[in-house]
Amino acid sequence: MDNKLILFGCGLLASAAVQAQEAQRPNIIYIMCDDLGYADVGCYGQQYISTPNLDRMAAQGMRFTQAYAGSPVSAPSRATFMTGQHTGHTKVRGNKEHWPNSGTVYYGENADYKVVGQEPYDTAHIILPEIMKDNGYTTGMFGKWAGGYEGSISTPDKRGIDEYYGYICQFQAHLYYPNFMNSYSRSAGDKGVKREILDDNIKHAMYGEDYKNRTQYTADLIHQRAKAWLEKQSADEPFFGIFTYTLPHAELAQPQDSIFRAYHGTFCTEKTYGGDRGSWYNPTDCAHAQFAAMVTRLDAYVGEILDLLVAKGLDKNTLVIFTSDNGPHTEGGADPNYFNTEKLLQGTKRSTHEGGIRVPFIAWWPGQIEAGSVNDHQLAFYDLMPTFCEVAGIENYVERYTNPRLKNDYFDGISFAPTMLGNEGQVKHDFLYWEFHETNMMALRMGDWKLVVQNGASRLYDLATDLHEDKNLATKYPEIVSEMKSVIKREHINSSMFPITLPN
Repeated sequence: MDNKLILFGCGLLASAAVQAQEAQRPNIIYIMCDDLGYADVGCYGQQYISTPNLDRMAAQGMRFTQAYAGSPVSAPSRATFMTGQHTGHTKVRGNKEHWPNSGTVYYGENADYKVVGQEPYDTAHIILPEIMKDNGYTTGMFGKWAGGYEGSISTPDKRGIDEYYGYICQFQAHLYYPNFMNSYSRSAGDKGVKREILDDNIKHAMYGEDYKNRTQYTADLIHQRAKAWLEKQSADEPFFGIFTYTLPHAELAQPQDSIFRAYHGTFCTEKTYGGDRGSWYNPTDCAHAQFAAMVTRLDAYVGEILDLLVAKGLDKNTLVIFTSDNGPHTEGGADPNYFNTEKLLQGTKRSTHEGGIRVPFIAWWPGQIEAGSVNDHQLAFYDLMPTFCEVAGIENYVERYTNPRLKNDYFDGISFAPTMLGNEGQVKHDFLYWEFHETNMMALRMGDWKLVVQNGASRLYDLATDLHEDKNLATKYPEIVSEMKSVIKREHINSSMFPITLPN
């Protein structure tokens, strides 16, 4: 056969593949890690921890500097992403646990909870994977769920997820070497979410010195399942992946491999943590090295996801978002003050000051997003629903999916796709809103004005000149405070589960 004809034929096939990919609706991968602070990534100023893949992602994509989590803690922050509602409207506004009174079950000699998980999402309000599934997307989720306890009305199998592996319960996710994980596979014929026992782990104690003999490290297990799912995807059908990695949340524990050894013994100041049996946080004598290695390990996971997309030829048609569910934690021996070298933001997890809610946020889509761009557009997690719908070509999602049976079925987000893709017509928020009952804190951002409310008392800051929120201007600008209080009172719908004190 003529070699020219062979080459021409291969060219036709390659061209057809490229055209098919261009014609296919974009794929979307959303990577949300756990308790990674704004300053914990190199491209956001981190000086002690190596994050080459996230830095590369930013260099090839867009780095947002004013992106916000939906809440300063895990479950409600994830709820704002899933529901497209802020925490004055969404049902789940805190970490309400359903495991403490559920009874026990034994794995070897280890007692565990019989039912685990958090408050379910409202099934009368549609969530993002259900929208994507309804519009022809294959859906997979790997990591923390936190949207309903085991056997509840809101588990991944009932909410639009085709394949799931991870922790249904975020309390279980305190451990990296637990007794079991949860899984579900529609293609395998599973009837619902089930438990997968980690047989090697249960041979050893859940707490103390013997815990170190456990070998099944769930951060790796979750990542391997996510990669295996991604390997099965093709250009023939669009996919939506939600990778909710639990790194670098406490406990501070991981394999003693080359990533960990690169940090062990290198910090001039180390921290010892004695453990907390009640929270399942095991002791460590090198908390700084553990935390740094966990961040670098997370970075390696992200790099492998990006490389896999490139290897499969899917990168030009896949939007990848990377972010964190809230600000840095102080649990399990973590020491955010040590790593926040620039002391840029005040507050940590559970605070509605900037440090608790402003998060790293990187968008990557080769050929669609300007490489190396940095943007100060103000966005929050409830903007992801409209953004992903716009990218996927899902029109009029509010009209299509508003439930007429609900008195108030809110969708609070605004798509930031125009900003991300360099197009005109970006609509900006009049305000961004947060409330969190555990610390009795609320916050409203309106332009550069930030109102922080705690126990009913209001403090006003100008973030343009006071990013650290040190100078209270409430008495100087009472009219601004009054206006912002009225917005809070209008946006807040009372919740008996998550009560909060409105501004005085």
